[in-house]
Amino acid sequence: MGQLTPSQQGHLAMLCFSMLVAGSFSLGAMAANEIAPGALNAVRFAIAGLVIGIAVLASGTLTRAAFQAPWRYVVLGALFGTYFVLMFEGLKTAPPVSAAAVFTLIPIMSAGFGYVLLRQITTPRMAFALAIGGAGALWVIFKADLRALMAFEIGRGEMIYFAGCVAHAIYTPMIRKLNRGEPAVVFSFGVLVAGCVLLTVYGWSDLRQTDWGALPPIVWITIFYVSVCASAATFVLLQFASLRLPSAKVMAYTYLTPSWVILWEIALGNGVPVIWVLGGVILTVVALSLLLRED
Repeated sequence: MGQLTPSQQGHLAMLCFSMLVAGSFSLGAMAANEIAPGALNAVRFAIAGLVIGIAVLASGTLTRAAFQAPWRYVVLGALFGTYFVLMFEGLKTAPPVSAAAVFTLIPIMSAGFGYVLLRQITTPRMAFALAIGGAGALWVIFKADLRALMAFEIGRGEMIYFAGCVAHAIYTPMIRKLNRGEPAVVFSFGVLVAGCVLLTVYGWSDLRQTDWGALPPIVWITIFYVSVCASAATFVLLQFASLRLPSAKVMAYTYLTPSWVILWEIALGNGVPVIWVLGGVILTVVALSLLLRED
């Protein structure tokens, strides 16, 4: 990334982020009913923390200053831990593409929290793009059914996951607010350790009751994927991008997630969504292109 500007580095990081995150929806839906969300996420945070911890030690970037005000890691770990637990709880009943559409509502909320916490201003064009993206998300969530939209018939899984997305939307601007110059990998390590402790306490009974030896292979595949690809890697990518881009632009890349999930679903042999749903996906891509244009 040596020749890229800080802004371009942030955009490239988020492109990778959106592709990796999408896989957790498809795999997560296949494993969600096989293991308690608290147990799965306690283990995934522990593995991700170990991976990032090795990277921190290898890079020699861990300094005494990183341990100042450890409450910052507790706040961020609680927010991200809440997001992941509610995501897997929601995926017990929500289809992957529909859940990914809920995920695309994060930029609208992130822009609001970005203003409240950091006074980041959303330009009229960004607001227009967020509105288009929100419309595309609703199109997919309600499966292009106008009657379902008018009646606001939204599934329980989608509602649970939406609550988690609120925590994610707060998390993004909070990274910039609480970071005191620590490198992305060091800051990520602190958040993962705090999240692991909190989730272990929360999911202790589930961890003890889970018959780990009897779990189907898809659970272990999912744990490995979400730990390394959708936790360790995306944690660093999100921290990295959040220090280089406004919150709304960072989370704009979530608009690519439904498109990536559709490709994941096809690759995993889970079928293709109804053709009308693709209209909503197209709107989210239009929103992304508008958000990424330079002001």
